[in-house]
Amino acid sequence: MTGPRAGFATDRVIDQLAGDQRGLVTRTQLLANGVTRHAIEGRVQARRLRVVHRGVYRVGPVDAPYWRELAAVLACGPKAVLSHRSAARVWQLVSDSGASPVDITLPAGDRGRRPGIRVYRMCVRADEVTESGGIPLTKPSRTIVDLAPMLSSSELEAVLARAERESLLDHDELLALAAERAGRPGAPLMRALLEKDVVPAFTRSEAELRMLALLRKAHLPAPETNVRVGAWEVDFFWRRERLVVEVDGFAYHATTRQFENDRRRDGELSASGIRVMRVTWRQLTSEPEALLVRLAQTLVRQTEEW
Repeated sequence: MTGPRAGFATDRVIDQLAGDQRGLVTRTQLLANGVTRHAIEGRVQARRLRVVHRGVYRVGPVDAPYWRELAAVLACGPKAVLSHRSAARVWQLVSDSGASPVDITLPAGDRGRRPGIRVYRMCVRADEVTESGGIPLTKPSRTIVDLAPMLSSSELEAVLARAERESLLDHDELLALAAERAGRPGAPLMRALLEKDVVPAFTRSEAELRMLALLRKAHLPAPETNVRVGAWEVDFFWRRERLVVEVDGFAYHATTRQFENDRRRDGELSASGIRVMRVTWRQLTSEPEALLVRLAQTLVRQTEEW
């Protein structure tokens, strides 16, 4: 078949392949499906196919979620798996950042270099790999173990808390993996966090992290963090004492709408018998002792009332 009909048939093949791969195709896939080298080069020149990596093309101005991650996996071959921070982003264990290189793990023997891709060469067992939306990647437990050496204690705790919140955290599996890596960076810290008697705290801001550290230093009862109470999500909640603490961060600037929303939330919580205490950045950083005294007294008072 030649002429316009052949061109339409070729474009249909390209679209079908790309439709299953977040708008991406590889040269190998195109050739295997009857698309000629000449047709590929012509569409590259016309920007119908946009080169992402050598032999990997983006079809048109597509912007599907995690297309960069899948493109990196396709560029690295059939043994490649998404890993480390990139896998953590897909599992929503860390915040997204489209500017950083994509993390890929390959078998130890691979020595290729690819722009925009950070390659780790290590063994990944078959039972440590899964697929999410067509992307082969390390399972959550293996992802956390790989990421642990790169994180501070508070960052790792936040990752563990997110995994707990999303029902991705398998304590026994993580402890077993940490034991396998005993002596390697990150393993002792992860083991220490997993073996603590408190649930990892899910925090979203510098102010909340500081507040949590202050509570632990003072040995006050551990609250639930970023949890739903009725129709509202609150920063800290002592369920038995029926106390909510909301922390206003150092970058906090309330608009009129935000102010009104906060007052409505405080009013509804108070009407249901829950006391709301607000903490400012200044109190947290300049008056921590006074803040702790006030909080401790409030916890005691709430306990006596209930």
